[in-house]
Amino acid sequence: MLCCMPGVAFVPALLVSWSSAAFIISYAIAVLAGHVEPLVPYISDTGTKPPESGVFGFMINISALLAAITMYIRYLLIEKQNETSHFVRSSCNMFTLCIGLMGCTGMGIVATFQELAVPSVHDIGALVAFGSGVVYITLQSIISYKSCPRWNTYFVCHIRMAISVISCIAFIPMIVFASKISMTKIDWTPGEKDYTYHIMSAICEWMVAFGFIFFFLTYIRDFQGFSLRISTEIHED
Repeated sequence: MLCCMPGVAFVPALLVSWSSAAFIISYAIAVLAGHVEPLVPYISDTGTKPPESGVFGFMINISALLAAITMYIRYLLIEKQNETSHFVRSSCNMFTLCIGLMGCTGMGIVATFQELAVPSVHDIGALVAFGSGVVYITLQSIISYKSCPRWNTYFVCHIRMAISVISCIAFIPMIVFASKISMTKIDWTPGEKDYTYHIMSAICEWMVAFGFIFFFLTYIRDFQGFSLRISTEIHED
């Protein structure tokens, strides 16, 4: 089905499908193995112990790569549209891409350095991934409004901005509640110390993560009318 999509719409569709599967599969394995409680664990908690750690690391690294490709195509698309409309500065478009790629790098760090193995590096990667991701989708929402009505409908812009606002609102308490947790562990049980902070922070984390997924889902229609061509030139001496 992905291969039948026009243009390069299959890229964000694959990103959304793969990332959703990464979260769900690692969560299911971790719960069935008894490594985490079913009630809202951290996303990273579902990829800390084997065998789910291998699945989580592999799939999240692929997600980071797909996200980087999607962001780059989005950058090229805006550059092409900007040739005739001039609705955004090229430097702003490049800055937005760089922020997005920082988020992809953070995802790679999260996938490579497990939460209990190297917690400080893992936490830095998570902060970069979520922080850069929130900034990226907010900037893209603003750019979308600037491209209206020629390249985007106001309905799509409203959806993107709503996702961005919700993600920003969820990001702040996610960090605040996580900073109040005094221990690094994955086997949480109700009633113990810092459990409430853990639950609230984890809920916000899942909201931000799926906010990213739903945001990239809105790229599919834009990418349908855009195709990439590779040209080669042969020079004869």
